[in-house]
Amino acid sequence: MSKISKEDIKRVKALGFLHDKNTEDIFNGRVITRNGKITAEECHIISEASKKFGSGEIAMTVRMTMEIQGVPYENIEPLRNYLAQYGLEMGGTGKKVRPVTSCKGTTCQFGLIDTYDLSKEIHEKFYKGYENVSLPHKFKIAVGGCPNNCVKPDLNDLGIIGQRVPSVDLSKCRGCKKCQIEKACPIKASKLGDGKVIYDSGMCNHCGRCLNKCPFKAFDNYKDGYGIYVGGRWGKKISRANMLSEIITDREEVLKIVEKAILLFREQGIFGERFSDTVARIGFENAEKILLSDDILNRKEEILSMEIRKN
Repeated sequence: MSKISKEDIKRVKALGFLHDKNTEDIFNGRVITRNGKITAEECHIISEASKKFGSGEIAMTVRMTMEIQGVPYENIEPLRNYLAQYGLEMGGTGKKVRPVTSCKGTTCQFGLIDTYDLSKEIHEKFYKGYENVSLPHKFKIAVGGCPNNCVKPDLNDLGIIGQRVPSVDLSKCRGCKKCQIEKACPIKASKLGDGKVIYDSGMCNHCGRCLNKCPFKAFDNYKDGYGIYVGGRWGKKISRANMLSEIITDREEVLKIVEKAILLFREQGIFGERFSDTVARIGFENAEKILLSDDILNRKEEILSMEIRKN
């Protein structure tokens, strides 16, 4: 039985401290990493904080925050104040935009976009910028560098995946007996047939591994962009997100769509339901239409001032 009141347990949970169910007054506090990456100095500070205010143990959460374990209730504020001196924050819970998760696409051999930089900007604009905005439920964002889907963008409320879309010139194809494009394609969207390579654009996941592999330059041209997935969820119920029909090529437009999705959830969502439920209820086609126009941004202040729908 906890000796801390239910009200206080709820209050400190909003600060990023989760009650250890095996104890009366011990909590585990989450340190936000912004984009899943911290400096060596920050790592040292978190380690020292764990020894000063907790059990000396640190756990990694599935959302890429660092959890200082074994924090007595009376150490919560001293711990927060200590970390704040070094620009480190705690939190990451509640019915609002959650910390962003990012794969290491910035440095990964398969990465097509700068995932760390984009995630950090999303963190500043929407985790920090919307930290006082209540939503019908939590809203999770993931940024993946390529279609390998390491951080499961399509199982988040909103997911972003780097894309490299080939612009194929089949007039340059010589029908080589050993086609380098067929060999390079990991999902076999391109196959040799009838003396020419057959490229299935519908099957292609835009990983970019075929580019510049053809010695006759049939696959040398492409456009870089972002695939945006809307309405995914992982947990007690699972929903695969739908990808917007347009590949977005402008990063600022990507950020606008993230904001529009948050506003859409706040306006159309019912208290207690996840974004995937909202998208299913209003229909993906309607959601996509809203996200690809600017009308909802023009009503931003109105939407932020409204009450969350109860039914």
